[in-house]
Amino acid sequence: MENEKYLFVVSGPSGVGKDTVISFLRGAHPEIGKTVSATTRAPREGEAEGVNYFYRTEDEFRRMLERDEIVESNYYSGHYYGTLRSEVDRLLAQNTPVVLNIDIHGAANIKRLYPGATTIFLLPPSWEVLESRLRGRGSNETAEEIQKRLDTAREELSHAGEFDGQVVNHVVEDCAAELYGIMARRAGLAEEH
Repeated sequence: MENEKYLFVVSGPSGVGKDTVISFLRGAHPEIGKTVSATTRAPREGEAEGVNYFYRTEDEFRRMLERDEIVESNYYSGHYYGTLRSEVDRLLAQNTPVVLNIDIHGAANIKRLYPGATTIFLLPPSWEVLESRLRGRGSNETAEEIQKRLDTAREELSHAGEFDGQVVNHVVEDCAAELYGIMARRAGLAEEH
């Protein structure tokens, strides 16, 4: 599909700064589309169907998974969250660039469903920087929980070579600019100056 060139998947280990980089990228480039995910959790006060999430029961969510209507999903804090294929397809049909923040397993599924998508792995400047970020998050995690995060991060880093490209997150602004450069070259977007 020709418009798959507008689909970009950003993955990387916990603590590498994916959310921050993508948030900065979207702030600098509001033309980048944002998908609305589905979830099995109840709406919070002020949230609206189709704006914040598409709210579904667990049975509905499972049926959507079986029908490949959800291109990637996670189970977090007792609820399912997933990216809807219809949301991705809606934006791609408009030739709107789409950036998805997805774990390494979800990225493989996106590539299966959208072979023309571009997968990008964010790397930390060094293992020591990533370890420092994971240890310094200010949470009440035990040493065992932190070690589990570190082990997961090491495993995730071992998959970086499976992605179409890698970008090192030294400085958020520079990382976002490099990410946009990849998008511009791949999708024929206007380059930054």
